[in-house]
Amino acid sequence: MNALDQLLKSNQPILLDGAMGTLLMSAGLEHGDPPEEWNLTKPEKIKEIHRAYIQAGSQIILTNSFGGNRYRLALHHLEDQVFELNKAAAEIARQEADAAEGTVLVAGSIGPTGQLLIPLGEMSFEEAQEAFTAQASGLAAGGVDLFWIETMSALEEVKAAIAGIRQVSELPISATMSFDTHGHTMMGVDPVRAVTELQQEDISLLGANCGTGSDELIKAVQAMLGANPDLPIIAKANAGIPQIVDGEVVYNGTPEVMADYARAVTDLGVKLVGGCCGSSPEHIRAMAEALKT
Repeated sequence: MNALDQLLKSNQPILLDGAMGTLLMSAGLEHGDPPEEWNLTKPEKIKEIHRAYIQAGSQIILTNSFGGNRYRLALHHLEDQVFELNKAAAEIARQEADAAEGTVLVAGSIGPTGQLLIPLGEMSFEEAQEAFTAQASGLAAGGVDLFWIETMSALEEVKAAIAGIRQVSELPISATMSFDTHGHTMMGVDPVRAVTELQQEDISLLGANCGTGSDELIKAVQAMLGANPDLPIIAKANAGIPQIVDGEVVYNGTPEVMADYARAVTDLGVKLVGGCCGSSPEHIRAMAEALKT
């Protein structure tokens, strides 16, 4: 039995972590700079964030590798460091997880390439798969417990990521999509279609993340649960709605609001719950307390 199955066997809600980018910006990451570069240049900053989430109650932490594919890294002339940046991301998270008192799993975060697949764009399925294989190779070498495909809009890109991962690892795979356009992803995928197609793939977990706030995300995961109540479902919502305050993006979801959201989705039957953009260890701590009661 793998580490994820052991965690799922408890039949208790599993608490995930919150935002990485939000905290990196607070720590001094300049807008537009690649967060993944800090895995090599400022690893202690990344460790501090992982540690704060673990202390708040997170049982699964995501690596600082969301944009760690060659297409995203090429925007910063880092495409030749895909393996090193992803391996370092996994090693940093692994160190903090292993130092924790309780069981904490490391999930290798894999975000979208930022490219459109043929026929809407120029990237072939094979090229996408190769990019995800390269990223997964580094994450696997760094010691992740599972892979976490997230914030996806296109089903074909999710499938390319799954296929790419399977070139280098048999570890469990999770996938979440962002239903941020009137209950659909940007590419027109609704939650039921996501479940219908992706449950045929080699994945262990499925769900929704990011989006336009917890209300819309709750609707998405409710539809997913209706489509397949036996599949472990993930909810990882933003901390409310983003607003511009003094030129900065601020999310209006308080820890209390996120605690209510955690109760709501777990009452529906969601197995794994956490936060996305705008969330912090304070939000996760409030969610942990809510789930205890």
